[in-house]
Amino acid sequence: MDESKALSILSTLANGINPSTGEVFPPDSPYQQPEVVRALYVATRSLEGGNRSQKSRGPLPTNAGKPWTEDDDRRLLAEFDRGQSLQELARAHARTVAGIQARLEKHGRLQPSAAAPSQRRQWRGNGQQNPA
Repeated sequence: MDESKALSILSTLANGINPSTGEVFPPDSPYQQPEVVRALYVATRSLEGGNRSQKSRGPLPTNAGKPWTEDDDRRLLAEFDRGQSLQELARAHARTVAGIQARLEKHGRLQPSAAAPSQRRQWRGNGQQNPA
């Protein structure tokens, strides 16, 4: 398995979504426990950053691993639909780029892909494809 596919799977799991089915895990699932979610985000961050040390990368964004509220989702989708980049969305929501990608995949705004994040194409809700 290549690192980009592993990153995609870890990101999806960290957002409480079954990567095989796209379904949200039930609240009692181990994938919904805060410590497990944080561990998945640490692993995701490691894959995103290659071999750089944690010190050079800095701490995880403040909302990494935290549950998404309905308001967070509405805001994310509206900003994405207005054309904000994944990096801009990650900064605005204090989350990782991988976390943003997984959330947009969950809501059908991005098509799940094994491609590296920089090589992904964005799929809008209207079925039109836009370069990432």
